Order: sequence, then C-alpha cells, then structure tokens
Amino acid sequence: MLAGPSRRRELPQVPAERDLVVETADGGFCGAVVALGRAVDAGEKRDTVTLEDRHGKRREFAMLPAAFLLDGRPVTLVRPAAAPKVAGPRARTASGSYAVAGVKARVARGSRLWVEGVHDAALLERVWGDDLRVEGVVVEPLDGIDDLVDNVREFAPSRERRIGVLVDHLVPGSKETRIATQVRDPNVLINGHPYVDIWQAVKPVALGIDAWPVVPRGVNWKDGICAALRVSDPREMWRRVLGSVDSYADVEVPLLRAVEELIDFVTATDNR
Repeated sequence: MLAGPSRRRELPQVPAERDLVVETADGGFCGAVVALGRAVDAGEKRDTVTLEDRHGKRREFAMLPAAFLLDGRPVTLVRPAAAPKVAGPRARTASGSYAVAGVKARVARGSRLWVEGVHDAALLERVWGDDLRVEGVVVEPLDGIDDLVDNVREFAPSRERRIGVLVDHLVPGSKETRIATQVRDPNVLINGHPYVDIWQAVKPVALGIDAWPVVPRGVNWKDGICAALRVSDPREMWRRVLGSVDSYADVEVPLLRAVEELIDFVTATDNR
C-alpha cells in the first residue's frame, strides 16, 4: 500500500500574553513577554516580541513560525486578540499619568518645549506624547543649544508664551551649563539631565545591556557607543534605543523629573 502525501503538522499558535515565559527555538534565550512591537525586516513589517530573562536582560525577537518553545514544544507566538472594553481601573499613558478618554488634542499653546535635537523630540513623544497632545504643548527640536540666547531673544517669551528647555549634559563645568546660565528670564525654565546624550537616559536594562559603555575622551560619543556595542550604523543604534522604550519605566529618573517639571512650567494656570 502506497503511503499518502504527508501532512504538515500545524504548530499551535499561542497568544503572546504579558508574563508568558517562552524560550527561543535555538535555546539561546529564555524569558517572559514584556512588550510587543513592529519592525521592518527585508522590507517587510513583522510583529516582534520583547522577552525579559530572570536577570532583567531584554531582547527583541521576530514572531516567526516555530521560533519559540513553550514547555519544550515548538509554538508560533501571535498577538493576543483585543480584549473587550469593560469597566475597570483607569488606563495610564506611557508617562504613567491617567489617560483621558474621548478628549481631543487641544489647540497648541503659545508656549513651547525646546529640546536639543530630533532624537530628544522622538523620545519625549514616545513617553509623554499623549500628555503633550492633551495639554497642547508643542515640542520643537533645536540644532543644539549654541544659539540658545539668540533663540530666546527672538522668541520673546512672556507669561503667556513661556519656554521650557531640555538640555543634555547639564552638569557643573559643562559647555551646556555655561550657555544655560546666560539665559535670565522668569518665563524661561531650563532643565536638564546629567547624561552625555539622550540615548544614555534610556536604562541599559531596557536595551539588554549591563551598562552604557564608557567612551574615551576625544571620541565622538555616539560613534564610540556603536563601536563598543558592535553596531555599524548610528541610525540603527538609535532605532534600537528608541524601540526599547515602552514607558516611563524604561528611562532614568533625572530625565523624568526634568521633563515633568518643564511640562508643569509651560502649562501653569496663569499661562492659559
């Protein structure tokens, strides 16, 4: 008797629910699901899952067929079905504040929140985007702060048009601190963090590394980071950095404090 055509065994599809513990098919990483995302691979968009192991290390993987093991058996992870909306605890935004349902973004205020560059703006959008839209706060990237004094003078801040400025590496003796001290206007608040670049304000554990590498003096910081982490293109490194941030829990406290204070300043009651 001739054998009939073999039937391909269908692998079970398992919803990638948060805290589900799986292992990669090659046995190289085991961890719990902490986030889902999307990435472009060879021009094709793919769902991704971020796993966190027992040491707090995180890695992102494409949700490919048979890419994971559950209890030792191959499975295909899929996105969970959207849960029906039920009354329950109030949802929170990525910044940790309560989400306000059904509220449209308000018309932009006259005040502005300035940041040093597009990476800073993207990270603020990632964490505080919902809050900023509800409050009508526009984030404008500068090309560094070398011309900050002239920029402030041109903007002509007032009680109704305040400026909040987020500055990298705002530490004693830095160039940034020297420039910041030249701005003396009660309608301008300059806040910063101690990190060389906004990249460094992302917690290393979110990226799956133990610590940010130390870059020798005289070496461009971003180039040094890419070399140490064996990433050839700074643009790819930035994609990894930004992609590792899901909420305020993935960034360092000094950045959180600085941004929250700036938002409060430009949305003060007497500024409406």
